[in-house]
Amino acid sequence: MQLHNRLRTTSSLVAGLAAIALVITGCASKGGGGSTAATSGANSSPLVIGASVSLTGDFSDSGKAVQRGYQLWADTVNAKGGILGRKVQIKIVDDASSPTQVVTNYQNLINKDHVDLTFGPFSTLLTIPASQVAKRYGYAFLAPAGGGPDVFKQNLNNFFFVQPAPTTQSGDVFANWILSLSPADRPKTAAYAELDDPFSAPIAENIRTKFEAAGIQTVYKQVYPSETQDLSPVMAGIAAKHPDVIIGGTQSVDAYAQIKALVQLKYSPKFMFQSNGANSPLEYPNKVGAANTTGVMSSADWFPGSKASGSDAFTAAYTKKFGGTAQQVDDNSAEAYATGQLIEAVAAKAGKLDNATIISSLHSGSWPTVLGDLSWGANGAPTGEFNLVQWQGGKLLPVYPSGVSQAAPVFPKPNWGG
Repeated sequence: MQLHNRLRTTSSLVAGLAAIALVITGCASKGGGGSTAATSGANSSPLVIGASVSLTGDFSDSGKAVQRGYQLWADTVNAKGGILGRKVQIKIVDDASSPTQVVTNYQNLINKDHVDLTFGPFSTLLTIPASQVAKRYGYAFLAPAGGGPDVFKQNLNNFFFVQPAPTTQSGDVFANWILSLSPADRPKTAAYAELDDPFSAPIAENIRTKFEAAGIQTVYKQVYPSETQDLSPVMAGIAAKHPDVIIGGTQSVDAYAQIKALVQLKYSPKFMFQSNGANSPLEYPNKVGAANTTGVMSSADWFPGSKASGSDAFTAAYTKKFGGTAQQVDDNSAEAYATGQLIEAVAAKAGKLDNATIISSLHSGSWPTVLGDLSWGANGAPTGEFNLVQWQGGKLLPVYPSGVSQAAPVFPKPNWGG
């Protein structure tokens, strides 16, 4: 079993990013080509937007979903005549899920291809060095994925994370729901299985902090390296403690492995939350077995039936182009689509579209997207919140908060196969 994001440990990540920063500094020119006007009513040439996306490697499943979202938005806006009279061209290059390659890709997109704008890659690991390249050349950098804490610590004013809240806060909605239950219904004990990467572990740790402050006892915690191929020992250690709730700080493949191990161990907790993997409407049932999804919770920023701006049109266009049902639309595609919506909205409001205008505009006010209305702080951190979703009847449904819920949360979680 290979983990979906075979990342380095945190210490290796820091060292790697430091090395990449040297590459950026050494390779950067003084041109600042991204700061000039990208489009106006007098320009009829294509508006070229460059993006490095993981089409191969550990992030390829999510990367391909991002690619679909970018392209779907471009097709949709071009069908309406483009942006300010310019047809949109999305230029996507594969970074093979490599933080070194992502730097090379954005250097080439900016300096060789002279793209007008840049969109972000998938994952915090790639977004950090990529955003540094964009900053160096004066480009706005809108990223639909990669909202780990280290991204915002850079304090880049050109960076905008296109989700409702920072990644580490995506589990807050689960913690808030649990703490809203009556004392009789709340879990008393909790166990944590966390992938060692800058996305997964902080989500679980944030939940743990809230739970322990509320008196929910931690009976087991294990952070496993990204190289771990067999999660059975970790999940067996959890099962031996019989916790009421299990929190998985996961990506995708390790999320599937956690469930498979628990099914084999015949241990089903009262509550089960996974930060990622469980929120994939297409992959999750296929990987863990449709009957084993029931009751599992995760967080999401988009869902079928959402009343957010353009959501119905997005859903219809997605299913027409890629097939399947609304329930099978990946969140990553919606996030990428929302990235394009923001560019479109800035152009409509400002009457022009250049990187300086995008940066100043998005730092002011709130902007409607399929993810809801988005706004950001000075460091690119969004100021909203996620939704709690749960597998019920073979569908991934929003269950909390009440303003977006399509079903009541089911608890305790049914046994596996139930």
